Amino acid sequence: MPYQTTVGSLTYRFADLKTLLAKASPARSGDALAGLAADSYEERMAAKIALADVPLQRFLDEALIPYEADEVTRLIIDSHDTTAFAPIRHLNVGDFRDWLLLDSTDSATLTAAARGITPEMAAAVSKLMRNQDLILVAKKCRVVTRFRNTIGLPGHLSVRLQPNHPTDDLRGIAASLLDGLLYGAGDAVVGINPASDSPATLMQLWRMMDELRQRFEIPLQSCVLTHVTSQIQAIEAGAPIDLVFQSIAGTQKTNESFGIDLALLREAQTAALSLNRGTLGDNVMYFETGQGSALSAGGHHGVDQQTCEARAYAVAREFRPLLTNTVVGFIGPEYLYDGKQIIRAGLEDHFCAKLLGVPMGCDVCYTNHAEADQDDMDNLLTLLGTAGITFIMGIPGADDIMLNYQSTSFHDALYLRSTLGLKRAPEFDAWLAKMAITEASGQLRPISRGHALLRAF
Repeated sequence: MPYQTTVGSLTYRFADLKTLLAKASPARSGDALAGLAADSYEERMAAKIALADVPLQRFLDEALIPYEADEVTRLIIDSHDTTAFAPIRHLNVGDFRDWLLLDSTDSATLTAAARGITPEMAAAVSKLMRNQDLILVAKKCRVVTRFRNTIGLPGHLSVRLQPNHPTDDLRGIAASLLDGLLYGAGDAVVGINPASDSPATLMQLWRMMDELRQRFEIPLQSCVLTHVTSQIQAIEAGAPIDLVFQSIAGTQKTNESFGIDLALLREAQTAALSLNRGTLGDNVMYFETGQGSALSAGGHHGVDQQTCEARAYAVAREFRPLLTNTVVGFIGPEYLYDGKQIIRAGLEDHFCAKLLGVPMGCDVCYTNHAEADQDDMDNLLTLLGTAGITFIMGIPGADDIMLNYQSTSFHDALYLRSTLGLKRAPEFDAWLAKMAITEASGQLRPISRGHALLRAF
């Protein structure tokens, strides 16, 4: 159905709900590339005004991508919790924003409502919010997950230790891994992006990480970020796999371009659960997402990139992941042009995911041809820390030598924890103290040449 609003003497008309959402989005290069963005600031503001009056119920009645044509749409509609939705059913998008910002809408209230909120509702309300609104509401959302440690507790920040190497050299990976552990990183996951898809190489990586974990009794989980089919085959071959990884997106067509569907993800989750490797919990999945992936794959169906991204969180939510990660600036300036757009996208992604009940981290990053620099990343890092981000990346020198992009370092995590008073996962923190890597206060200790970890390497 068409939507319209009059501003002064001009009447703006929007053909349908997905057009209205796209025109109301903050400016970004990906939507402009797709021909979806507002033509002017005036049109964007008019779209926001019209969007504020749309009832939340409309997002259940008017699918952006047809139910019959897209399994992600079917998942969103079929899994919607009408009981959780009932307290906010009477609201429109503008009222929903006001309700989210109320002091009385606390963490327990947001947790209870999460399954009643669809990704489209979350995306819509985010388009009406300032950055500080996104931070304030996300800060109130609590999403706690467990495998060998506890992630997402209030006042905590975890780090994915990312010890990549351009040739998968085990000594090079081990050096980065040791560096990270001695800086107190790794409580989210030790996750390696392999350069090779060779089953023999992948098996070496899994075994190396698991042998280290067992030798030093480290309460962490590991992951090799290869395709989910390779991980299922590796489980069948006896690989010591903790978390199953996969990149996911918000439309069926885009997921097909990744070589996956929901049935395959269910198979992978079942396989990982069958290993029963978690000691504290059974959150066995690790997902990565990013604004622009649907447009890049030609699978956006005319839906703006931020709404497509929010729909990916419905896929994540279905499989109860330990971690989900928006690799916010990785795809490039064709989708998020500069630091301003990357910062806004990171805050949107974190807000939408947490509102939907998804444990959300962010790879605070940019490619070298984007109009962004490390100061922009410092800003986003600090804002996300304030907003209660679940985890960030830990990469030696913040420069990934295999993927060739700029991210965050072990030192960045130290800065954020020190500035905001954030703690590591409690089980991992206790291990660091036991290993004399940190003081009782959590501060790092000087490491001597005779330290057990140094001798092991």
